[in-house]
Amino acid sequence: MKAVLIFALTLAACSNTPEPPKKQAAAPANEPPPEVFRVKLDTSKGPVTLELHRAWAPKGVDHIYMLTKLGYYDGDRFFRCIRNFIVQFGINGDPKTNQLWSTAFISDDPVKESNTRGFLTYAKDGPSRRSTQLFINLRDNKSLDKQGFAPIGKVVEGMDVVESFYNSYGEMPSRGGQGPDPGLIETQGNDYLANHFPRLDYIRKATIAPNP
Repeated sequence: MKAVLIFALTLAACSNTPEPPKKQAAAPANEPPPEVFRVKLDTSKGPVTLELHRAWAPKGVDHIYMLTKLGYYDGDRFFRCIRNFIVQFGINGDPKTNQLWSTAFISDDPVKESNTRGFLTYAKDGPSRRSTQLFINLRDNKSLDKQGFAPIGKVVEGMDVVESFYNSYGEMPSRGGQGPDPGLIETQGNDYLANHFPRLDYIRKATIAPNP
């Protein structure tokens, strides 16, 4: 499958092999997401806290809430880190798990916030083609607003951690770079990344936390 970000848009060095993702647990039945909540990312470089707002993009926020509850992002690599642009993640390290979710598309939300530094947004390759991949803006990318990229939240703690993620592998092959190939991540999982891009940073565990 081609990369889902259609504009010129992967985190830092860790020599130790990360632990495999924990077995996914069933999501609590009929549990509505809070209007505002936080997702704590325990990353290989330190803690990062995301604050999600349903008022900004309810469909997108509900989806990340469910995926986080399922443990989907545990073990995922920050596979596309472009200096002064974006950090992208959200391809599960287990190809079977990724196959279940990569085409579970959700429809678009109207763009209510702007893609400025620290804001979190779904990647996509066309209208209503959001699934699991997300990116954090490393600068003001307001031109993405008119392209229909609706922010769903923002980094409220640990932006310095995000900016320290390993970024020397460069852009993905489809954009002329020699970095990780999203299609191979989808089919070969974290084994492909560990063998060819071992310094990528990753999420040890993502957990839902109440908004203080």
